[in-house]
Amino acid sequence: MSKNIVTKLLHTRMRVSHLDETIDFYTRVLGLEEVRRMTSPRGARLVFLRAPQSEEEIEIAWFPDAEPVQVQPDLIHLAFAVEDMEVFAAHIRSLGVEFSDGPTRLSSGNTIAFIDAPEGYEVELIERTKEGK
Repeated sequence: MSKNIVTKLLHTRMRVSHLDETIDFYTRVLGLEEVRRMTSPRGARLVFLRAPQSEEEIEIAWFPDAEPVQVQPDLIHLAFAVEDMEVFAAHIRSLGVEFSDGPTRLSSGNTIAFIDAPEGYEVELIERTKEGK
């Protein structure tokens, strides 16, 4: 068996009930870039997003006739690196967004915090120190 059966993570899909609100959150609050939009063969509207220094994408999917999304607590979250948690905190406060938990300094020296995205998805922010990498 080849050791390189899977070679790269390309994207993670998240289904949402409110496409425009979700895209606004990820682009305005987190600064992700919209890469492309398309409609899937099953009729879903898809929007692909990427963090500026990442290759992996997040696929946001909205199905017009689907039941509303109900995200279970602590089921899934996305984690993003931030250069400076205090600068990030000031940025989100200016947009009317607050941390749902943290910031918390870990024994590794890293600082973590969480915010809630639309639909109830949780987003983790991590400020890494040289010691915590």
